[in-house]
Amino acid sequence: MEGPIFWIGFFVFVLIMLALDLFVFHKENEVIKVKSALLWSMFWIGLALAFNIVVYMTLGQTKAIEFFTGYLIEESLSIDNLFVFIMIFGFFKIEPKFQHSVLFWGIIGAIVFRAIFIFAGVALIQKFAWIMYIFGAFLLYTGLKMLIEKKEASEFNPNENIVIKTFRKFFPVSDDMSKPAFFIKKDGKTFATTFFVALLFIEASDIIFAVDSIPAVLSVSTDVFIVYTSNIFAILGLRSLYFALSGIMPLFKYLKYALAGILTFIGIKMCVNEFASDCGYGFHISNFASLGVIITFLTVSILASVYNKKKESKEIKEN
Repeated sequence: MEGPIFWIGFFVFVLIMLALDLFVFHKENEVIKVKSALLWSMFWIGLALAFNIVVYMTLGQTKAIEFFTGYLIEESLSIDNLFVFIMIFGFFKIEPKFQHSVLFWGIIGAIVFRAIFIFAGVALIQKFAWIMYIFGAFLLYTGLKMLIEKKEASEFNPNENIVIKTFRKFFPVSDDMSKPAFFIKKDGKTFATTFFVALLFIEASDIIFAVDSIPAVLSVSTDVFIVYTSNIFAILGLRSLYFALSGIMPLFKYLKYALAGILTFIGIKMCVNEFASDCGYGFHISNFASLGVIITFLTVSILASVYNKKKESKEIKEN
């Protein structure tokens, strides 16, 4: 594990960026346009690549490949989260100008919960090596399930979530959405608002997604610093990516199949590598090979989506 100076430097950097984001660049409630969101997404991706260079220069090539592969896995899986966020905001009827604030605090929660999951996951692997089989089997199951499962947006109802139902049972909720506050006072009594309920569901959703993404990244590295920083850099760019997504939605029509393929491959990799290690075989699926597979799946899904979009536009024009 890297020394305290790496951790302190990283957390100081993250705190500075979050402070600039909330109090300088987005201090006003406003609708973030697609062009601006795309530029911000490029900025966050650029920061991640710059950090990757720092990792390469200070920790070496192997760690740099681990970071980039982990970042790419988390970033690609996070895109799937964004579709859920779109449905959450649509269901609760939260105006676009207030969505950035809710997502910001959702990111803060994700930073905390990811640390808990990652440290716990690494500790389990170090103590029980065989748990890699469980992680691998779970990812394999998740990938195959994602491939065949069909969910309609009309079936989406956050109010049926057990976390939301439990919270509403013990805490009064107000439908007042005149200002983006998580809690308000009425007649001397404190009420949670719909904004807080949406935030709660976002946090619950992120925890569920982390159950997939953390084992996937742990297949690349069990270095807590590499796993955590790659996760956080992917998460930091989520808000910008969310607002950019509305303008480039057609590019992700076949994303589900790419993600299913990635999770299935990683599940197989974890089981095969652990089995080879247990039996003393020299065979090993490298992180470099994993990186190639991930990039291939994502590229093919995007190209297929672009082709499908052009084909549909051509058919509309012909008709």
